[in-house]
Order: sequence, then structure tokens, then C-alpha cells
Amino acid sequence: MAIENLARVFDLSIGYLNIDLNTAGATGKRVSMRNASSITIVAIIPATAGAEDLTLDVQQHTASSGGSSADLDAGGVAGSRGIDHFYVKNAATLAGTETWTRVTQTEASEVVLLGATYGNQQVIAAIEVGANQLADGYSYISVISPDPGATARVVSVIYVVAGLQVQRKSANLAPALA
Repeated sequence: MAIENLARVFDLSIGYLNIDLNTAGATGKRVSMRNASSITIVAIIPATAGAEDLTLDVQQHTASSGGSSADLDAGGVAGSRGIDHFYVKNAATLAGTETWTRVTQTEASEVVLLGATYGNQQVIAAIEVGANQLADGYSYISVISPDPGATARVVSVIYVVAGLQVQRKSANLAPALA
């Protein structure tokens, strides 16, 4: 059997799944970057009739639970670097024929998908986070999404953990939170 990419090149972990953010927002699960060079945060967002902005706020943490938490930007903790760009695929109905669009922004921990631009679109958003963006002592990240307003916004977030330093058979790979 050929070596597969899962557990050799990448691993997957859940941030949050099918959460309606207008009920109270969502706090994504933490994922470890100790044995990875990067994580791509993938948000899958259906179209809605509302025009509220949707925020994906990337946090860094010192532990898998508890510990210290801070925004992933220079203002959060000295030594950390924020997000200055992300990618989107969007269409009224995603068909698999869309190309990625790079969206640049001032460095911050938040990525904001403008409701006026993306509210009535199906969207896949991808945010790359390198391990070198975290401050010293921080080795976990997560995504927080606040309540965007009155319109239902059901969103899922998946982490693609890449650049694995320890490669194993898929069944023997340590959990992404460990």
C-alpha cells in the first residue's frame, strides 16, 4: 500500500461544526502547533439574506485548556505576528470551478468577511497560520467567532495541520490537541 498524505503531510482537526453564530457566537477548539509548521484554518459559510459582517478571530494559547490566551497579533503578546492576508472562494452557489482570491488586510488577529460582499454568497475562507507567528511559550491556536447579528449564520471551521514533524500511519498519529 502506498504511503498516504494523511498523517504524513497533514492532519485534520475540528474547530467547530455547524454552529449558528447568531445564538452566541462560537469558541473553536484549540489545536496544537507543537509538531507542525503551519495550520490552515478553513471556514465553510453558507449564503444568507443578511448583510452582517462575519469575524474569525485567531487566538494563541499556552496550553490545551486554561493557561494564557491572547490575540494572534503584535498587540496580543510581544513576539507574535498577526494575519495580513487570507484567501476566499465565493459564489452564489459554489460549484468547484471557483479560484482562490487573496484578500490583504492590516495585520490583525481578526479576519472579517464583509457582509456587504459575502453575505449572499457561499464562501470557503482559508487562513494560513505559521508556527513562527506565535509568541514564545504559545503553541496552540483556536478561532473565536462572535455573534454577527440577527441573521442566522451557520458556520463550520476545520483546521488543516501541515508540515508534520512526526509522520506515522494515520491510526497512530497523536491527536491534534495533544
